[in-house]
Amino acid sequence: MRSAVRTALSVSVATGLYGVSFGALSVAAGLDLPQTMVLSLLMFSGGSQFAAVGVLGAGGGVGAVVATAGLLGARNGLYGVQVAPLLGARGWRRLLAAHLTIDESTAVATAQPSPAATRAGFWWTGAGVFLLWNAFTLAGALLGDALGDPRRYGLDAAAGAAFLALLWPRLSGAGTGTVRVVAVAAAATALALTPVVPAGVPVLAAAALAVVVGVLERPDGDPEPPGAEAAAGPVVTPGPAGAAS
Repeated sequence: MRSAVRTALSVSVATGLYGVSFGALSVAAGLDLPQTMVLSLLMFSGGSQFAAVGVLGAGGGVGAVVATAGLLGARNGLYGVQVAPLLGARGWRRLLAAHLTIDESTAVATAQPSPAATRAGFWWTGAGVFLLWNAFTLAGALLGDALGDPRRYGLDAAAGAAFLALLWPRLSGAGTGTVRVVAVAAAATALALTPVVPAGVPVLAAAALAVVVGVLERPDGDPEPPGAEAAAGPVVTPGPAGAAS
């Protein structure tokens, strides 16, 4: 659990810092400070937020904003399906977990070796990213152009570097041959589609490829995948946390 919390904190800092960029871009796109903060607090999905202000900044209408941001945000629904059984929350905790189900919290949670570490990873990451992302969004919106280009500080690479650190252990060691093939194929699919399809579609296509491989690799009667025991346990004894799709 200590390792999960350390990972959660490092990912939260790396991701939260880039909120500076969103705050500055949102104000530059024409949103005021309250609008920027409401968007960040309620939408709370970095890719969707950047897409929304990008469309607004380019002169797009409300329909285009909703469609683009919604397409990118659709992946969070898939994450909820995976994370909810591992956490097994009920009531208001389920609603809160649904809001905190993002790329980072899902990645940290599913990388943990035990149910307790999974729950700790999810909640610490979700809460940490939420607090820091919104704090730095506020800073970026207030400071605006005074910050300059966030790429000068390497903030554009921080989130990507954090995800690579989370992914790498899953690509090393024995029994990861299929995982490596899926990772390479998914990356190639996303790269090939990026120039020719709308934003968000490459990510969904890569995820669909991984789902198809998973279904083909696990015919009926095969042992349950790692974490299935954790998914079943909380149904009888609910844990302290949970997620909804």
